Amino acid sequence: MFKDITPLLQDGAAYRQVIQEMCESFRGQAIDQILAIEARGYLLGAPMAVELGAGFVPVRKAGKLPFDTLRAEYALEYGEAAIEMHKDGLLARHNVLIVDDVLATGGTLAATADLVRQAGATVVGMAVLIELDGLNGRERLQGSPLFSLMHM
Repeated sequence: MFKDITPLLQDGAAYRQVIQEMCESFRGQAIDQILAIEARGYLLGAPMAVELGAGFVPVRKAGKLPFDTLRAEYALEYGEAAIEMHKDGLLARHNVLIVDDVLATGGTLAATADLVRQAGATVVGMAVLIELDGLNGRERLQGSPLFSLMHM
């Protein structure tokens, strides 16, 4: 079932509050880059990067980025998919926060964490707006600290 976050985005005060609350668990941590997952993750990750004083690295579907990329494949309930980021998006010394809108089965977040490891960087946390508890996606994230603003 699709979770529509459009009403939240249309309410400036609520949108600002969500960004601030999602950042709260990570304030004071050394976060160099935020990786956000196409496309709705960008709507959360970019303002979080600004709020936390971090850089922003987009993670996109395979074949959409114009430069040399790192690639991670993952399983979907109906097949396979791949995501990519620019090879120069992260340095080995970077501490990275991964952001997306919804955690369902965890495949996309786990694949994004794989991109971070390929770059030699460190995942210091993950943040999602909504966690779908019945799908047990948290179990696929190998103990990475995870902040979920809402549970459904």
